[in-house]
Amino acid sequence: MDFTIPEEIRMMCETIKRFVEEDIDPIWQKIEEDDEVPEYIVQKMRELGIFGMCVPEAYGGLGLDTLGECLIYETIGRANTSIRTRFSTNNGIGSLGILYHGTEAQKKKYLPDIASGKKTIAFALTEPGAGSDASAIKTVAERKGDHFVINGSKMFITNGAIADLVTVMALTDPQKRARGGITAFIVEKGTRGFSVGKHEKKMGLRGSTTTELNFEDCEVPVENVIGGEARIGQGFKTAMRVLDKGRLTLAAASVGMAQKALELATQYSKDRVQFGQPICQFQLIQGMLAQMATEIFAGRQMVYRTAWEKDQGKDVTMEAAMSKLYCTEMLGRVVDTALQIHGGMGYMKEFAIERMYRDARVVRIYEGSSEIQKIVIARELLK
Repeated sequence: MDFTIPEEIRMMCETIKRFVEEDIDPIWQKIEEDDEVPEYIVQKMRELGIFGMCVPEAYGGLGLDTLGECLIYETIGRANTSIRTRFSTNNGIGSLGILYHGTEAQKKKYLPDIASGKKTIAFALTEPGAGSDASAIKTVAERKGDHFVINGSKMFITNGAIADLVTVMALTDPQKRARGGITAFIVEKGTRGFSVGKHEKKMGLRGSTTTELNFEDCEVPVENVIGGEARIGQGFKTAMRVLDKGRLTLAAASVGMAQKALELATQYSKDRVQFGQPICQFQLIQGMLAQMATEIFAGRQMVYRTAWEKDQGKDVTMEAAMSKLYCTEMLGRVVDTALQIHGGMGYMKEFAIERMYRDARVVRIYEGSSEIQKIVIARELLK
């Protein structure tokens, strides 16, 4: 294994770390209160190239390898979580279907604007009756000549309200379902019959939009089937491959968030005086900090090794699931301990650890819950 970090990636991480500390950290409370990321912050992210990390240079992106991407996600994970969700669909579940299986015409048409951040793309799979069981979707797409007519609704769609494009999974053969009956479509904003529904009010992730998407006799041309006619019915395979990559980058972001929580707890333990001395002098507090640091170290190694193996062309389905399972669960333990070290102050909204505690909870649920990761791991073991 060689985890040597190229100099250009190291420099980019340093630049992004400064961006987080100088531009984002000072306004995290404003993002919470306004429930949106300021446009000037989004523009700086565009200038940094963050929206096109996974997109090849030929289509206007940075063309980073998986390890490089994970390092960036780890660094940006130190910021308000809404920052990551703002660009993650352009680098992950939204765009990867086009990148992996799209036609050359689709790649040339959509990827440059996705990579530049000029356009935002979302991913629409989840429905009221289809969460962990993704094959249970009810949204249907009926072919009529050179168009498909989509009817149905999606829920919990990250960036749904601001998306210019959406990757939509719909049934084209209800009998086959996951075995050749689900197709992936590119639906553009403004398409007749496509509308944004309810805006969800969430426990955390303030600053990130999560909405319903509705499709009522929504006509989409056949040329917008991801991969063209040859891939009609292959959408479920596309979705599963896309989620495999997303699990790893989410694990990396969880490591970054946990590292930030450790740093906040460490500093607070030095500043907080009780019984005549800083609480970091107490062995129970030292034990908490040591446990947090050890778990973060373990998670980081899992992510780096899995990313490196993926870059070597290896199948990392099981390892990606393991990384997502461990790192997101680890994050939950770390932020809980960090808040405990803060004591009553950690429960107050003026402290960042209170926000991080709420934001951390969802990572064990989306892009495959912890229980689903265990199923994936067990399935791979039993092959």
